Amino acid sequence: MSSSPLKIGVAGVGTVGAALIAQIAEQRAALAARCGRPIEVVAVSARNRAKKRDIDLVKFRWHADPVSLAHDPGVDVFVELIGGNGDPARAAIEAALKSGKSVVTANKALLAKHGVKLAAIAERHHVALNFEAAVGGAIPIVKTLREGLAGNALDRVYGILNGTCNYILSRMEREGLTFDECLKDAQRLGYAEADPTFDIEGHDTAQKLAILASLAFGTRVDERAVYVEGISSITPADLLAADELGYRIKLLGVAMKTPKGIEQRVHPTMVRKETAIAQVMGVTNAVTIDAAGINPLTLVGPGAGGKATASAVLSDIGDVARGVRTAPFGRPSARLTPVKKAPMQRHEGGYYIRLLARDRPGTAATVAKRLAEQDISLESIVQRHGKEAVKAGGPVPVILITYATSEDAVRKALAAVGRDRVISGRPQVIRIEKN
Repeated sequence: MSSSPLKIGVAGVGTVGAALIAQIAEQRAALAARCGRPIEVVAVSARNRAKKRDIDLVKFRWHADPVSLAHDPGVDVFVELIGGNGDPARAAIEAALKSGKSVVTANKALLAKHGVKLAAIAERHHVALNFEAAVGGAIPIVKTLREGLAGNALDRVYGILNGTCNYILSRMEREGLTFDECLKDAQRLGYAEADPTFDIEGHDTAQKLAILASLAFGTRVDERAVYVEGISSITPADLLAADELGYRIKLLGVAMKTPKGIEQRVHPTMVRKETAIAQVMGVTNAVTIDAAGINPLTLVGPGAGGKATASAVLSDIGDVARGVRTAPFGRPSARLTPVKKAPMQRHEGGYYIRLLARDRPGTAATVAKRLAEQDISLESIVQRHGKEAVKAGGPVPVILITYATSEDAVRKALAAVGRDRVISGRPQVIRIEKN
């Protein structure tokens, strides 16, 4: 065991930074025993030195500028908890890597935009760039993909990567509430931001998925390559229908191998109730991995929160203390392959389609004809009456579940049905993920 401590500089002393400093102090002896050397925070940086915090920062060297902290010769590992996909986080990480310091970050936005460039700098200077906390909070998904399954060929990685969306969908399902009602409650409880767009429209999940896809399939990290839909169009009627048909609706990020390349997509998805991922409710996150030779592996845990995120950061610091260093994305950055945004028209799978069919002779035949023209076969069809119909003679909700077909075929069939004027409003379409 080395008597020389690993000296840590923490940039960003908010909820996660404060939790990290507290955990290092509380676990000092255990960390030294597990990692072979003491771990010690020696310096910090934050925007406001006078801000009231739960921890005392007096004993640490203070840097008003995180780039200055990155250059501090008394720091071995630079921990970036500032956030944001540009400066000062990017400048500080680059400075730390170039000065020979390993970096630990929880910054998914920065990695999704500049991850490959930062990995190349880390490799060039023979230091670590670790980011377990950037995806899934306390779930050890990065190490699982990068190291634990290094000998397995992966077919698909998918998961619930945003707690806000999972909370909203869970409440809508359990209590029959509307999307707007659940969103307001999520904001009141602190699960959703005042401007929730980034979460509910799927962009947070897309950034995390881009990182997972790189780890799983050796692609360059590029959030622009991810097809994105959010959950704001989901209604209680969709959740009720899913329940009756044996499904749950989740916002999933899915990266998978296809004959046409790596498909990356984020959208509301129907999953069978009996699957492990369908059981994950509330703000919890989960990731399922389909790999050759093993049954699907699902990791479940808290995806956010100070203590959960800090535990993942500390795990990465522990790896540096033990001398563990791997290519940030599982293979040298120069060998990561370019990835293009997969056209969703080529996506193949089952579909849930909810139509408001006009209650008149020939409507069903017209819909059936348009589906048949695109070679779409139906697994089930449900026609609803009663309170869901606006009034006698008004449009009747009809739910169709298709067998595997293409996105292009579904869109063409529905466009033709719309031109036939046998439905009211816009059809609801939700993709069904195979088990």
